[in-house]
Amino acid sequence: MGVRWAVLIVLVLTCSTMYAQEGQLQSDFRRESEHLKEDCGSFSFKSIASCGQELFTDHPLHIAAGSISPQNGFGLGAAFVAHYTPNENWRLSWDVDAVGSFNSSYRAGAYMKLIHTPPQQIHVSIGPSNGTTKSASNLTVHPYTVFNLSAQTISLNKLFFFGEGPDSTLAGQSVFGMKQTILGGSVIKPVYEWAAMSKLNLALLGEVNGRFVNIRGNSGESSPTIGQLYDEATAPGLTTQPAFLQLGEGLRLEPNLFSNHLQLNYLVNFQQFFAPSNSAFSFRRWTVDLGHNFPLYQNSVSNRPKDSNGPDECASAVGATSCPSISRNRTGTVGVRLLISESAAGAGSAVPFYFQPTLGGSDIDGNPALSSFQDYRFRAPNILLLRESFEHSIWGPVGFTFAVDEGKVALRRDDVDFGNLRHSFSTGLTLRAGGFPQVFLLFAWGGGEGHHTIAGMNTSLLGGSARPSLY
Repeated sequence: MGVRWAVLIVLVLTCSTMYAQEGQLQSDFRRESEHLKEDCGSFSFKSIASCGQELFTDHPLHIAAGSISPQNGFGLGAAFVAHYTPNENWRLSWDVDAVGSFNSSYRAGAYMKLIHTPPQQIHVSIGPSNGTTKSASNLTVHPYTVFNLSAQTISLNKLFFFGEGPDSTLAGQSVFGMKQTILGGSVIKPVYEWAAMSKLNLALLGEVNGRFVNIRGNSGESSPTIGQLYDEATAPGLTTQPAFLQLGEGLRLEPNLFSNHLQLNYLVNFQQFFAPSNSAFSFRRWTVDLGHNFPLYQNSVSNRPKDSNGPDECASAVGATSCPSISRNRTGTVGVRLLISESAAGAGSAVPFYFQPTLGGSDIDGNPALSSFQDYRFRAPNILLLRESFEHSIWGPVGFTFAVDEGKVALRRDDVDFGNLRHSFSTGLTLRAGGFPQVFLLFAWGGGEGHHTIAGMNTSLLGGSARPSLY
């Protein structure tokens, strides 16, 4: 009951603050009404895209859509977005959304961003005026410090558990349901005081979250419910789920090198999960996520999430009032990603199975990995994933993609290495249109367990920040 009241309090405070800014909010509604009349007032082939963009991306109100989690269907609902600028040093924004799917799964959340926007000095270096040396100007504006507050509840009715470790089998497939509420906050602090740090685009990360999980059986599927095949020894955390305090800190590097022909996204993160009422489930996790993107064209736009946007926003920059238009420029990217995540629990303790990362199909956050296997196929406290990908535009926002995944899970950290990796291949179509959530349709094969077709839509708008991870 306490968690429900906490979520309600956050929603009430959010609505109260927005009500205080009624004048600005009325102005936003008026502009949205004008946009809808302009783009959706008459039907034509050309107006379909612009009307759809207004319905799914404009603010304050728009349709919210996206895949909730694998096996739990396509979610549809509504989102509310509002902004407030109290002074030149701060910009505040709120996202409130809720979606539900046909299998009765749902997600509802409220997300607030406080962006520190102090006046900045822009330095321009100019070369000699005699014309003998050509020097490009060095004009840069550093990123902003962003504080995040969020309250999210998600209920998933169909999740698979095959057992822990790399030797689990298809015969061990079971089904369970889960509800998780996350209350917390985070901060992204760019480090730009030194020129070298500015070029590296270095940021310090910190987070504090309360996590409240409830696991339930599911007897309505063809596979047995989890309690029929597993117990506390084979699925730690099955019979009891204490509340967790999660602390995290990390470093992120996002430099663009060689005239934007190499985009790096390096993340090193350390998390501690404390279960005050049952320390047998407390554990620590280290994550190293190294992403390398090689854009094939200089006009290619980065698809990285923007820290200043909420999950229901797609503005191209802080203060922008609209999402990017649908581009017909040629785009293409080659990507290489290495992900290593390791966990450790004390003597007599264990990592709860519902907080263990998975490989196979897509994970609970919707990220594809070893896509030819069943969703959630391999689960363990430690994972390694190597992913090579290629994506290129075909016509307008429609693109072609091909990826190779290699990875493994391990019960012990010593077994995380590059030996005996499982592999899969996937190819298909993608849709990246303006601010619409990314849509993908993939056919995956390889790995010895058949093939897998995956259709999904990102849970955030293109350019919007990610929602809190569920593990």
